[in-house]
Amino acid sequence: MSTEADAGIYARESEYLDRYVQVGYASGRVLSVSFPEIPDEGAEEGLELLDRIQAYLEGSEDDFNDIEVALTMATDQREVLEAVRGIPHGSQVGVEKLARLAPNLDPEEPADLQLVRTALSENPAPLLIPDHRVRDGPSAAPPEVEQRLRSLEGL
Repeated sequence: MSTEADAGIYARESEYLDRYVQVGYASGRVLSVSFPEIPDEGAEEGLELLDRIQAYLEGSEDDFNDIEVALTMATDQREVLEAVRGIPHGSQVGVEKLARLAPNLDPEEPADLQLVRTALSENPAPLLIPDHRVRDGPSAAPPEVEQRLRSLEGL
């Protein structure tokens, strides 16, 4: 992704999601992805990433792994979200499997499973960090968006 975009809020309407995709962007990194019905006032459309997201929502496969996402959270939660980025397009895992994929977590430990669920629910960039691919975990995207993303990937 081009790092020439200015810091700011960018949004584009998605017919598929029946709402906007909004991206917070600064210093060459995505700070947030959200799905408002109405974008923030002053949001602009001119972010290359929005073109890629639109193509993805129209059926093009994209893992977005080259997009840098600012993950400003505890290390163990960040490691969970980094493991989520490794789930391939069209695949899904459960919370227990995700706990196995994240370093230093024990899928037999209830506190570790709760940590995985917390990381998923606090995901700052759903879609780029595809929490919709975790079948029995929460998504940071609204339920109707999560369902459409799952449908898009045949999940």
